[in-house]
Amino acid sequence: MRAPHRPLRLVLVGAAGLALVAGATVAAEAGSPRHGNALRIEVLSSAPDQVSAGDALVEVSLPKQVRPSDVVIRAGAADVTDAFDLTSDRTLVGLVDDLRVGRTTLRAEVRRGARHGARSASLRVTNFPESGPIFSGPQQQPFVCTTARGRFDGRKILGQPIVDNQDRQGIAVAREDADGDYPQDGRGYPTADAETVGWSANCAAERRIGYVYRSTTDNRFHWLDDPANAPADTATTTTKDGQQVPFVVRWERGTVNRFVYSIAALAPVGDADPERPDDALWNRRLVFSFQGGVAIGHAQGTTSDSAMLPADLLGRGYGVMWSSGTRTSTHYNLQLGGETALMLKERAIETYGVPDYTVAVGGSGGAIQQYVYAQNHPGIIDAAIPQYSYPDMVTQIIHVGDCELLEHYFDATDRANPKWKDPEVRQAIIGLNGTKEPKNLSAGEIAQWNQLYGAMQALGYQVMDRAPGSAAPPLMECKPGWFGLTPLALNPTFTDVQDLDKLAQGTEGVQWTHFADLVNIYGTGSDGYARVPWDNVGVQYGLQALKDGVITPAEFVDLNAKVGSWKEARDMVTEGAPFAGATTPQNFDPWSSRNMNLSPGGDAPAPRRSGDLKAIRAAYASGMQFQGDIDIPIIDLRPYLEDELDMHNTQQSFAVRQRMLNVDRDASNQVIWFADARPQQDYDPTLRAFEVVDEWMANIARNPRKGVSGNKPARAVDTCFTTSGEVIAAGPKVWNGVLDTKAAGECTQRFPIYSSSRRVAGAPYEGGIWKCALQPVSKAVKSGLYGSWRPGRAEIARLEQVFPEGVCDYRKGDVGKPKGHGHWR
Repeated sequence: MRAPHRPLRLVLVGAAGLALVAGATVAAEAGSPRHGNALRIEVLSSAPDQVSAGDALVEVSLPKQVRPSDVVIRAGAADVTDAFDLTSDRTLVGLVDDLRVGRTTLRAEVRRGARHGARSASLRVTNFPESGPIFSGPQQQPFVCTTARGRFDGRKILGQPIVDNQDRQGIAVAREDADGDYPQDGRGYPTADAETVGWSANCAAERRIGYVYRSTTDNRFHWLDDPANAPADTATTTTKDGQQVPFVVRWERGTVNRFVYSIAALAPVGDADPERPDDALWNRRLVFSFQGGVAIGHAQGTTSDSAMLPADLLGRGYGVMWSSGTRTSTHYNLQLGGETALMLKERAIETYGVPDYTVAVGGSGGAIQQYVYAQNHPGIIDAAIPQYSYPDMVTQIIHVGDCELLEHYFDATDRANPKWKDPEVRQAIIGLNGTKEPKNLSAGEIAQWNQLYGAMQALGYQVMDRAPGSAAPPLMECKPGWFGLTPLALNPTFTDVQDLDKLAQGTEGVQWTHFADLVNIYGTGSDGYARVPWDNVGVQYGLQALKDGVITPAEFVDLNAKVGSWKEARDMVTEGAPFAGATTPQNFDPWSSRNMNLSPGGDAPAPRRSGDLKAIRAAYASGMQFQGDIDIPIIDLRPYLEDELDMHNTQQSFAVRQRMLNVDRDASNQVIWFADARPQQDYDPTLRAFEVVDEWMANIARNPRKGVSGNKPARAVDTCFTTSGEVIAAGPKVWNGVLDTKAAGECTQRFPIYSSSRRVAGAPYEGGIWKCALQPVSKAVKSGLYGSWRPGRAEIARLEQVFPEGVCDYRKGDVGKPKGHGHWR
């Protein structure tokens, strides 16, 4: 094989403090010291104990006195020396394939009779199937195969999955004719009259390699059947080093870890062998293209042309990696997603060689993956560009799980109180933004929310006051942003996974919750249901609103007495309208209140829910909860969407920063950029971020001892932009007043940042506390927790009735966090 590109070691060590981007090194024989006369052997494509698909890119380093021709390399008993080529810096690099599943010892030694005095080297590698898993535990079944759905420019991206059983497990596979056609429905699945040749449970598909070109006619990619003959309308692109070349891309597709993957990079016209691509136009940088969304597993996921083939990045010479398994609209199991990302990067390195660095980009769930994977798998990415980020997914459930509880109280329980008709009063308790005049709703969205509010009013529920003359109803972020999240995360009877009707064996027994999706992590309780960490024992909703005088003490006490909590999974039932069924008075339930623990009647306090401590500890120990211990260049950017009540609220970038500060009081490797999106978003700073990251990584390569923060280029600073991309303000003080008590910086003043229900209740900015430490009500009163309100004896007695176990003392952190908890490596 042609020798892959030699890695820049200093970039990898300086950027992430790693042994290697994905691999590890072993030098001389076990028990012998590493001297200059020892051979060294390492896996470049992965960690040696995480090899997959039967092959590994391996490098052997030689002492000066050893001639390359004298070296013999074996994988087990097989001589694989011929797979290796000599690189310009005098190492041997080769793709070792046909590795068996399990352990194999790689050994490099000098031929007998050669005069050298050099010690041999050996390294044990562990290979796993291409279908996985490596460390994510038992794989889900049933599992919906979607390879047949994918189409690009009118053709199949992959086609039907490979038959792996005759037991009617998974998706039916039809017999194809000579042209690869078969009777199929609009989604690509075989119709009832198709001849079934078997079923696919693991959804593997044959790897395909092809070419696409960018057309000047419609500015889109199209298939290129002959890479030696680009059409006349082929666009040109200017690479990062200034070359102007035809815009032709080599595009590899297949399945890894049961998910669809894509690897794309510029290719010279006339690339002769797609199996051994000409990488002359690759800029030696890899990009992880992560995507967001919310889903509950049991499916392979769908493809995305824009994420697989991002023209702006491919045109600059970046190699782009994508997988449906790193798209959170497929699943939110970030242990499985991290494993998939490692396997995908291994595949890319085996094809193109070790990159100078790997940078990730992606919004929402795609941003979450960057923070969580960088934490859990150091070295998988060397730089991050998270867009409209959150620190993680799972801790968003903590405060978002309060949304329907609080809105149900305002709309239904205390519907006679006119104060709740004002969205700003609700905002003071929920924390998330609310307004009488939500911006940029589509006509369909306006109709949807007006219909919902109309049904609520007809049934006697309270709705907020509409702004005079406004077509759109007043809304809290809970509705357009998070509506339905709680049933999707917590209700085992509720799912929105597509194509379940195509499964031969059905889905009986599946629990459709986030925690059941990650049951390998959270475990199962004695009732047979996945353990759930959600908890609101002792949470004093609206505490800051009370202290600010927005609500009265009586309203504060009543709210906390009647707000309730969520039932255990085993007790949840099918959702009502508008989630399921007809909108009748009996079935109407936009709050999921039938799955709430509410007051049993009168003034009796509604019970609160105690989270499962084992589940809480698992969230920490598994790394599903981001704690902030990462040291790579990060440009966290977002459009400002608070006026649109978008779920990507701005506090999240700073929650990430605070978690990083909590680790070592240093978050200087993270910069935060906002771009104004009012009245609409015109400027996206993502390409600017790529330019800055490239400067940053080049600085690290030249000056590794200065570390990440010491190598920041001038533009790597906190910044906010206008809608046209002009800098409003930049520098270390622009976000003053967000995480400190300093006077508000210029960006802070320009972009109001809102709160959350748990922060209003006294929790710290960074969130992430599942189960608060408790203190007696009497102690809370004595400490002045309620501000100017000094409860009398009767009021204290009522508070003690509402909070029999005590109220939250957030100064003591999360009582569910494991003691001595460290890293997730």
